[in-house]
Amino acid sequence: MGTKQLKPVLFGYGLTTRAIARQLGEGCIFFDDKCNEPYTDNKGNRIYPSSMFDPDKSQLEVTTPSLKPDHPLLQKAKHVLSEYDYFLGNKPLLCPPTVPIIQNTDDGDVRTQHPAMEASRERKTPFTIWISGTNGKTTTTQMLTHLLEKRGAVSGGNIGTPLAELDPDAPLWVLETSSFTLHHTQTASPNIYLLLPITPDHLDWHGTPEAYEADKLKPLITMKEGELALVPKGLNLPRTHAYVVEYDSNDFLCRYFDLDAAQLNYRGAFLQDALLSLSITRVLFDETDYTLLNTFKRDAHRQEEIYDSRNRLWVNDSKATNLDAAIQAIKGYSDQYIHLILGGDDKGVDLTPLFELLQPLKLTLYSIGANSEKLKALSEQFNIDLKEAVTLDNAVRLIDKVHTQKSVALLSPAAASFDQFKSYRHRGETFVSLVNAL
Repeated sequence: MGTKQLKPVLFGYGLTTRAIARQLGEGCIFFDDKCNEPYTDNKGNRIYPSSMFDPDKSQLEVTTPSLKPDHPLLQKAKHVLSEYDYFLGNKPLLCPPTVPIIQNTDDGDVRTQHPAMEASRERKTPFTIWISGTNGKTTTTQMLTHLLEKRGAVSGGNIGTPLAELDPDAPLWVLETSSFTLHHTQTASPNIYLLLPITPDHLDWHGTPEAYEADKLKPLITMKEGELALVPKGLNLPRTHAYVVEYDSNDFLCRYFDLDAAQLNYRGAFLQDALLSLSITRVLFDETDYTLLNTFKRDAHRQEEIYDSRNRLWVNDSKATNLDAAIQAIKGYSDQYIHLILGGDDKGVDLTPLFELLQPLKLTLYSIGANSEKLKALSEQFNIDLKEAVTLDNAVRLIDKVHTQKSVALLSPAAASFDQFKSYRHRGETFVSLVNAL
């Protein structure tokens, strides 16, 4: 499976590359920006400063996903692979090109087949489903794995388990896939690619919205006939041999895949995540297990509802680290008065679309973090009431004075957390602790 004839040089001493080193055994070589002097770790691996990398002495390199495209290591390397290329590159044709995974018949019904699953089992290689998008990819990956666990599915990738640590004998790999990984991946491609809606994100890394979109669509270039790509409608699709289904709404998903949204206990963005997950099980196994999906438990920090001692609703949506995630959360509570906590490191994204959504709603904003001045200017432009809270604890204190059982207090920052916290989890845990102390 993949391209592993050589022991690669590893770029970045991180989760992904250390997992590869554990699989390969001691004696791996790393180049890392945080290393100032060469040293040997407790596994017998040698770690060198990035500046010491000599491309003429390297025959194969695997990079950690987070290295930017203009990083000197990537600029000098001649044989660099992503983690996906290393384990899944040069993928054989897994299903006959004349038999698509999904077909539309003349009567409008959907007929599902999965020859690729059978071929994958015969070859003893995992059938791979890649899931990407700006928001919701973790939840959708978890939902789909929950639905497919009885069939031996395991999940990994950006969700926390590197490919090196996934069971190679598992029949299904469900991989949460970041735009960083996609950018660095050249030969590997999925058997099914599920792309959730995208909005500009990580522009400090990708450079432009167009480059970000192109990386999100990159798997289509190497996908083969008979393989399914389920993507949002209206994107600039590259040429592809995949069978592409473009969706634009929950209603479309229900019609196309014969799903019943009324049987799901989800709303807002979570409802679409659930419908997309069921779309995949419908394609692969002609199966829609609503009851099983309704037992799925969401992670903390994503629209996590908490009631305080006075039965007032507080929502921890700290994982909303970008514009679209916050928009989806706000839409879900737009029928109530919202005390909205915004702010942090917004990575240079234009927040105007968010304020266009907020303008007609009944709400008060509480700004925290590094982009407070930007939030203040936009609030004045759109005539939205704003309290400059500065810190999260002060925002909770201000909201506590005016919050009622008929309003909702929503932490959905539309920004990363590193200006004031260790992570979005740290921010969310802090918020929950503050609410529980009221």
